[in-house]
Amino acid sequence: MAERKSILTRFAIIYFLIVLFFGVVIYKMVVIQYFEKDEWMELSEKLKRQGREIAPNRGNIFACDGQLMASTVPYYHLYMDTRVEYLHIKNGANYKKDIDSLGYYLSQKFGDKSPREYVRYINAGYNRGDGKLRITSNKITHADLKEVKSFPIFRKGKYRGGLIEQKFVTRVHPFGSLASRTIGGIYGDASKGGAFGLELKYDNLLKGKKGYETCELMGDRWIYIPETEPEDGLDITSTIDVRIQDIAEKALADKLKEIDALRGCAIVMEVRSGEVKACANLSRIGVGKYEEHYNMAVADMSEPGSTFKTISLIVALEDGVVKPTDTIDTKNGLWMMHGRRMTDHNYRVNGSGGYHKISVAEGLAYSSNILVSRIIDENYGSRPSDFVDGIYRTKINEPMDLEIPGAGKPYIRNPKDKNVNWYKTALPWMSIGYETKMPPIYTLAFYNAIANNGKLIQPFFVKKISKDGQTLEEFSAKTINSSICSKKTLREIREMLELVVEKGTGKVVKSPLVSIAGKTGTAQLNYTNGHGQHKSHQVSFCGYFPADEPQYSCIVVIREPRIGYPSGGTMSGGVFKNIAERIYAGNVQIRPNELPKDSLFLPSVKSGNALATKNVLSKLDIDYTLDNGGEWAKFSNDGEEIRATALEITTKTIPNVVGMGAKDAVYLMECAGQRILLYGRGKVQSQSIKAGSTAIRGQTVTLILN
Repeated sequence: MAERKSILTRFAIIYFLIVLFFGVVIYKMVVIQYFEKDEWMELSEKLKRQGREIAPNRGNIFACDGQLMASTVPYYHLYMDTRVEYLHIKNGANYKKDIDSLGYYLSQKFGDKSPREYVRYINAGYNRGDGKLRITSNKITHADLKEVKSFPIFRKGKYRGGLIEQKFVTRVHPFGSLASRTIGGIYGDASKGGAFGLELKYDNLLKGKKGYETCELMGDRWIYIPETEPEDGLDITSTIDVRIQDIAEKALADKLKEIDALRGCAIVMEVRSGEVKACANLSRIGVGKYEEHYNMAVADMSEPGSTFKTISLIVALEDGVVKPTDTIDTKNGLWMMHGRRMTDHNYRVNGSGGYHKISVAEGLAYSSNILVSRIIDENYGSRPSDFVDGIYRTKINEPMDLEIPGAGKPYIRNPKDKNVNWYKTALPWMSIGYETKMPPIYTLAFYNAIANNGKLIQPFFVKKISKDGQTLEEFSAKTINSSICSKKTLREIREMLELVVEKGTGKVVKSPLVSIAGKTGTAQLNYTNGHGQHKSHQVSFCGYFPADEPQYSCIVVIREPRIGYPSGGTMSGGVFKNIAERIYAGNVQIRPNELPKDSLFLPSVKSGNALATKNVLSKLDIDYTLDNGGEWAKFSNDGEEIRATALEITTKTIPNVVGMGAKDAVYLMECAGQRILLYGRGKVQSQSIKAGSTAIRGQTVTLILN
């Protein structure tokens, strides 16, 4: 009985203690929850660091065939927290065991220090207790980071091995400045998004959505915990064709340098689809140097000049006030128009110039100012609004959504507008491309309509929007006017544009490879600078090819040429012809041995892999003289034969890659352990480290291509 009583007593004591314990716990919970809540919440906040946004990856921009034109690429700086506990337990046994191996791997990877120097450097930081010891001054890629994470010590992870990576992102353009004003760019501070071009227009889609993470103290460490994952931006596929863009830029750049022009643009558009395949905009930034600096193609508001005559004659033909076979007397190239002198380009002071009596078709072919202005003034002078209404009827005056921020829109004066000062000379000068302004891409859209059976469509730059390879939305050209004129007028104007190239001011544009139709344009620009009134010219050529079955339309506009007589045919037309022939040649399948021998010329051959070059020259059936040298050779061409000189290549010295293409140059430099920075395209013009110098692994060599 006494034993049973003892057990009950002990049980009662234990039960009382348990109840007391739970009572204390409940009491403490109530106190914390209701009386000390603010104090504990304040302490909780002290144990947190301010959260931070997680930047998403910006979407890519692709060319029409899927080639990457703009992408966000991450790079990293590497640091080491030498204070992590794992590296100090057992008097640093884990650290001492692997530090020599780590030094070896880092040296092999980056080459900026010897293994012993790396060990000495990290040991010094370890002894100081550095929390953020910089491992290498090199920026590394994501692939490099994955490799470094496999190295001794670092493979233990961030909290045991101490490896810290600091991520940065940069916007890269694999094709350099190609179509850069169209593709666009972002601000130096990537968080601000797109700055111009498609990058700005589609910034909301490209930039994605930010995530968010908080930082909390876990034990003795601050840990970032994601709360909201970021959503990467959408991808955009542009209409730009890299090959055609490259053709257009090179043809334009060569001509601008030749005539020392201020700037120029060249646009190539697919006739049926309305896709802009190339949009080159080059401005002079120094002697013989041109860059994509200002989007002249869509933003420039200038008088189009004689390319506008085609629009004027379409109105006149459509209204039936004139026929292509009608003759007009242009006299000696001088005509007084309401007290103001109108001249043709072949006017002579002694009266021996001019075209005299010519047909309307010949007048457009010869680009006669007098013929066109007489037709318009004599038939619409008393009713100028009818002429302007005829232009409006084509709808070329309507603003288009061209996807490029800052795009201009046509300004075509109308006598009905009470805010416009209309005078008698306005109509004749408007008819030949003055008194009105429109960006080059609008002129191109009009000529494209002529090539497209009269259908005026809006040029566009983006084909589709996608996410992870899945198409979300596709785009096509918007129809602005199903027919700018009747089929009869369209047939007549197309014949007249072919005549321009056959026997008119565009004769230099005539090509033996592809038929071309179009119109030259030369406009005189007057403006005032610090030294008084300045006169300059803008020359252009707009048309399409092949003339019988148009596939592409194109416009080339050049501003302020300094060398040579300003000519829309010779200057802009020369660029147009070059572009058309190169595009056509790329689309035609023909074997070199099928061409007549007198049409062949010795090509410029890049230095590089000798065997590959031999194979190409053999396939082209081109004679060459090659020595029995090694795998790599430097090639020269004196116009009569191609010769090669062997290059001595070793991995211990910097190779001579001048004259090579990017592929061979990068390969040889990387074989020598070098990191490469490429600028430009074409052949290597210079290398930052002299050929023959001792190759130090991991150093950076800059290659300039042109």
